[in-house]
Amino acid sequence: MNTKRFQDKVVLVTGGNSGIGKATALAFGREGAKVAIAARRENLGAEVVNEIKSKGGEALFIKTDLMMADQINNLFATIEEKYGRLDCAYNNAGIWPKMKRTIDYTIEEFDAVMNINVKAVWRCMKQEVPLIIKSGGGAIVNCSSVAGLQTQEDTSIYVASKHALLGLTKAAALEFGRKNIRINAVCPGATQTAMLEGQIADGGPERKEAMLGVTPLGRFGKPEEIASTVLFLCSDAASYITAKSLVVAGG
Repeated sequence: MNTKRFQDKVVLVTGGNSGIGKATALAFGREGAKVAIAARRENLGAEVVNEIKSKGGEALFIKTDLMMADQINNLFATIEEKYGRLDCAYNNAGIWPKMKRTIDYTIEEFDAVMNINVKAVWRCMKQEVPLIIKSGGGAIVNCSSVAGLQTQEDTSIYVASKHALLGLTKAAALEFGRKNIRINAVCPGATQTAMLEGQIADGGPERKEAMLGVTPLGRFGKPEEIASTVLFLCSDAASYITAKSLVVAGG
C-alpha cells in the first residue's frame, strides 16, 4: 500500500523548526513531499532538514523572519527557483503574548502579535496563492486556535488575532475555490509545545489544572496529532472541504 500521499508535491511549512510546525514538516517528509521550512532559528531548521533527509525525504530550510517583507519575498523566490512550483502550504508560525487585561497591553505588544499571527500569514498567502494556481491547484492550511472560536480572560490580543485569521481564511477560500485552491484552518487546543510551556509558566500551576479540567480527554494534545490533521486537510481525502475550521482540542 502506497502511503506517500504527497509524493513529489512541494510543501511549505512556516515555523517548521519546532513544535507543531516541526511535527508537520516531518510528517510531510515521510509522505514524500519536498518540504520547504521557513523559520528564524537556523540551527533548529537544519536539524529538521537533516531528520527528513535521513529518512529518505527531501527538505530545504530557508531562514525567514516573517516580520520582514523582504525575507518573505526571498522565501518564495527561493521556492520558485528551487522547485518551480508550490502545492501546499501550512502557515503555522505564531506567537503568544504574556497574559494581561485588555487595557494593560501596550501598542507594541498589540502590533507584534498582529504582525505575526495575521499580517505575516496574509503576506505569505499573497505569494502562496499565485504559485499554487500556477501549479494547477492545491491547499493552504492556516494555524488558528480554539482561541479563534472562543475566549478567556487575559488573552484578548491573542484571541483577536486568531479570530481575525479565521476570517481571512474563510474570505480567501471563497475567492479562490474556483481556482482549485482549498483554504482551511486548523484550531489546536492545548498542545505539548514550548508555547504551551510558556502559557503554563505565565499562568501558574492553577492554569495547567484549569486547561486540563476543560478537556474531556483529560490530556494535552501532541504536535503529531495536529500534524496529521493538517496533512488530512491538504490531502485528496479532504478534496471537498474548504473555508472550514477544524478543531483538534480533545473535546
